[in-house]
Amino acid sequence: MKKENLRTPWGPAEKESWFKEQTIKRSYYDEVVTKIMKLKETYDVSQYGALSLNTQKYPVFLIKSKNFDPAKKTVLITGGVHGYETSGVHGALLFMEKYAAGYTDTFNFICTPCVSPWGYETINRWNNLAIDPNRSFYANSPAEECSLFLKAIADQKTPIFVHFDLHETTDTDNSVFRPALAARDGKEEKFSEIPDGFYVVGDTSNPQKGFQKAVIDEVRKVTHIAPADEEGNLIGVKMEDDGVVYYDMKKLFLCGGFSDAEYSTTTEVYPDSPKVTAENCNLAQVAAVRGGLNYVKSRI
Repeated sequence: MKKENLRTPWGPAEKESWFKEQTIKRSYYDEVVTKIMKLKETYDVSQYGALSLNTQKYPVFLIKSKNFDPAKKTVLITGGVHGYETSGVHGALLFMEKYAAGYTDTFNFICTPCVSPWGYETINRWNNLAIDPNRSFYANSPAEECSLFLKAIADQKTPIFVHFDLHETTDTDNSVFRPALAARDGKEEKFSEIPDGFYVVGDTSNPQKGFQKAVIDEVRKVTHIAPADEEGNLIGVKMEDDGVVYYDMKKLFLCGGFSDAEYSTTTEVYPDSPKVTAENCNLAQVAAVRGGLNYVKSRI
């Protein structure tokens, strides 16, 4: 990317050109929707909307506990906010399929396993308008994925007590998406190394260090935790505890900060590590949820 090209942010023509370059690389229906439909016997599964880009191809779904009990605390699990982050989607589905039942004596569950289905199919961080959904969780969001999701959760009329937002950090963050961001916004992006291992991002305004530690300790049984770089950072942010960094979730309009949940964490798996497999990454996401829920359960 030549520096002179970074002086002018993209306009509508450049964004449309970028969109036309994107290709379908996998099937949202075959890989995700079919798994969601199999959960209908156990959960209330409902469609809360569809992307206007193609309403037939890109419906979005909410998976909810049957016999929802207002006396119980509600847990929200989100995956696929960045559609290309595969284990966030399939880790959420795996937890709901095999592990959530062990916690229904204490918690209600709401799960949106793939917030960004077009991003899933094209393996993209952005949506089709070159908007990053995970910077767009606010009222009247320009990202349709976010506005549909926010309305669906508001319609549940229940406070979110625990929120797990399941993500990945991939090599393509530096090789593909960071250069694209620099071009889109017309400014240089500061380089930071991709951490080799699992880590979590908590909220600076509500860190819940014991909760974050419980997540990390459970994941450690499944996969390795990311070490800090030479400057003591992860993704350019100071590592506060083993495998834990903090962001201002609300200021950045991140999914992890929209709900005012008492306990919230954003997980980050590194699927490009030679030490892991796709199955291992999914299991790490499941372990993160279980570790957090075990901690919360012990305190309520």
